[in-house]
Amino acid sequence: MSPDRRLPYPDDVLAHRPRLGLRIAMLRRAARLSQDGLAERTFVSRQSIMRWENGTRDPRYLDLVALAAALNITVSELVDLDADLVR
Repeated sequence: MSPDRRLPYPDDVLAHRPRLGLRIAMLRRAARLSQDGLAERTFVSRQSIMRWENGTRDPRYLDLVALAAALNITVSELVDLDADLVR
């Protein structure tokens, strides 16, 4: 396999993409942050925040760490897709 060829995501990962994006959006709103505000706190572009929330891209692990810090939660709380979204 050539190094530039990527393996497809497993179906279970793809199934969680919209839920993770929804969770990021809900937690961002609960923290009263705009996409721009969260982008500034996590040192990424607003477009990255938008793509994560829309489920078209996945945040990298270090992005999850930055998101959790910006939202004053742990990474575990951020990716716990079965947790209540109300804090």
